[in-house]
Amino acid sequence: MTKARDIRAAVYEELDVDPLIDPVDIVVEVLDRSVLLNGTVPSQAQRSQATAAAWRVDGVTEVENLLDVALPAADYGDDETLMRLANEALAANTAVPGTVTATARAGCVYLVGTVSESAQRVACEDTVADLGGILSISNEIEVLGDA
Repeated sequence: MTKARDIRAAVYEELDVDPLIDPVDIVVEVLDRSVLLNGTVPSQAQRSQATAAAWRVDGVTEVENLLDVALPAADYGDDETLMRLANEALAANTAVPGTVTATARAGCVYLVGTVSESAQRVACEDTVADLGGILSISNEIEVLGDA
């Protein structure tokens, strides 16, 4: 599958069949074999899941996720609680090194610290993405060991 139209249709199908994603406000654009996701989703977890769904499509070479998280105002967590929950989740995940910490400001969780490989950086973001009440995640973790 290499035609942009075929890839676009397959990404929409992948989004639609994934029970963890509400695809109603997601717009998929394809240029060559690069996928661009635009629109809104109701949670950070769905934003991450949409990226994973697009990568599952055969022929996709790149995914750029520009989805915004549009939480109802009542669902935003306060920054102190978000920071505490994020740090507890990071500490509980054995794939996450103790050098990574989280802070929160205006509903955005900021991940900072160092890791030895890219997979650890991804694990940190995935761990925090599963928390509720987060507007966005800024992954500022530095990878020291990858070439």
